[in-house]
Amino acid sequence: MNKVYDLIIIGAGPAGITAGIYASRQKMNTLFVTKDFGGQIGKKAVDIENYPGFKKITGSDLIKKLEEHLESQEALVERDEVVDVEKEGDKFLVKTANKKKFESYTVIVASGADPRPLEVPGEKEFIGRGISYCAVCDGPLFRDKTVAVIGGGNEGFEDAIFMTNYARKIYILEYGSKIKADETNQELVKKLGKTEIITNAKLERIEGDKFVDSIIYKDLKTKKDKELKVDGVFVAIGSQPATAFVKGLVLFNKRDEIIVKYETCQTKTEGLYAVGDCNTGRFKQVVTAAGEGAKAALAAYGYLQEIK
Repeated sequence: MNKVYDLIIIGAGPAGITAGIYASRQKMNTLFVTKDFGGQIGKKAVDIENYPGFKKITGSDLIKKLEEHLESQEALVERDEVVDVEKEGDKFLVKTANKKKFESYTVIVASGADPRPLEVPGEKEFIGRGISYCAVCDGPLFRDKTVAVIGGGNEGFEDAIFMTNYARKIYILEYGSKIKADETNQELVKKLGKTEIITNAKLERIEGDKFVDSIIYKDLKTKKDKELKVDGVFVAIGSQPATAFVKGLVLFNKRDEIIVKYETCQTKTEGLYAVGDCNTGRFKQVVTAAGEGAKAALAAYGYLQEIK
């Protein structure tokens, strides 16, 4: 642990990779500590049509291009999970699950977010036995089956769009009275068929024997419970920031997102920045995450010049 890096980037989604590209261009000695590359978007096979420069590209393909760009720069990668970050004087100490320790003058947290659980009876019992948090990962297992997607936002509709490649029938359950997904996603779901949208639906429980065979939801208009026979349940109700490892150095909002300064993405601790889905930014988009990665890297470089 003798070497002290200029910058450690935790996470390697669009925000982290962009930060790494900018840091490398500033000749910052940078280390990535990440379990994998891509973040949530790397697992999305649906088409992205709003990232500048690409009329249409899948999430996984976009990440490949970003990773290839990063590889052309000078950045080291440690495949590991960060469990704690401390600050001692003007240096940060980053600890990992594999008992490794790394030091740096600046840190950018780009750890993203983990899928938010349903927290209903039957969820934990059927994880891996009909319940999935990743349609791209598990979709092929439900070929010619009937599935339910819980969540009527863009994430839910994108899962439903992907599942039309495999499932025979798809239900989308939305708690509210209105669908939240973009009009483009709604139109595509209608065009592809196979999908029935149910609003005012509160999931009550998931049932089955060895595997999921039905869900029970409450119709919020009639106040009556209804049953749907399904073989699988895809959870798409948003995510919760993966930020516990910096809890002593930052401030959180009610959703456990890290509070940052808009101009630089700096946290309450000098030299520590948070970008992408883990911070309080309102718009969780690939392009905004990349922009925040750029801002944080440039801010980190400026801070580094001051302390050195």
